[in-house]
Amino acid sequence: MVELDAATVLVGWAAGGWLFLWVTTRRREVGLGYGWLMRGVFLGLAAGSLVAAFLSEPTWSREVATMAFVCAGLAATTVSVTRRSAGVTGQRNETQRRSARVAQMTGIDRAETRFDADAPEFPPVLDLVAAAVGLIAVLLGALAAAGPTGLAVARTLVGALFVGAVISAMLLGHWYLVQPGLARGPLIEMLRAAAVLWLPETLVLLWPSGMVSVLNGTIDDGYNGLLGWFWVGCTALTIVLVAVARAALRERQYSAVMAATGLVYLAIVTAFGQDLVARILLTP
Repeated sequence: MVELDAATVLVGWAAGGWLFLWVTTRRREVGLGYGWLMRGVFLGLAAGSLVAAFLSEPTWSREVATMAFVCAGLAATTVSVTRRSAGVTGQRNETQRRSARVAQMTGIDRAETRFDADAPEFPPVLDLVAAAVGLIAVLLGALAAAGPTGLAVARTLVGALFVGAVISAMLLGHWYLVQPGLARGPLIEMLRAAAVLWLPETLVLLWPSGMVSVLNGTIDDGYNGLLGWFWVGCTALTIVLVAVARAALRERQYSAVMAATGLVYLAIVTAFGQDLVARILLTP
């Protein structure tokens, strides 16, 4: 049994998502606006963690680390905005390539987004630094939780990464509407990460005292076992939806990206069910 703390869960989702933001920004393919969107979402979650903490009983080490996380995130956002004229290498090259192709086919020079090739680009390592600070806050929250320390750390960190990967996949899929020429590699990478993390997420939630105890009746869920089987359904559906979304991306049509995004929309609901239902049932 491990204590459920809303502040730790929220900062965990923010830090896990921010780590996968770095995984995407380091490729230098996705436009800067995607980073602004993601940072805004995760800063909101981190702020929600602080609010939840101060409305209950603060764990000061975690709260200090969360505030440092917010500061690191704001610093990364500020640098990204101030260096926006440079764009990103992959987007800049793709824009130039498509403009040259249109001009070659039609003889018309197409107006293109102008970038300053001499301006310094946003360094993705700033996102990695922010994510690392956030994960320290998550770790401190896990160490302060009631219950077996090792199990609390494993469940909290793995859950943060798993949910962060699914959130990132869902938001990235929507970004293809804004940047339709974007290659599918970044989205495939997010789906792969979610699929890989699904297994340790499932295992740490089954580990005693875990969901096995709910399923065999040792821990009463209050609904004659219904919530335990609801968790099983969410867990199974999550990996199925991620796998089908990955299969959809093998189709060449652009609509396949939107189909995959819709499937990940469903996967994020089931992933929340997989993570949160277990945490609620396994709270002392």
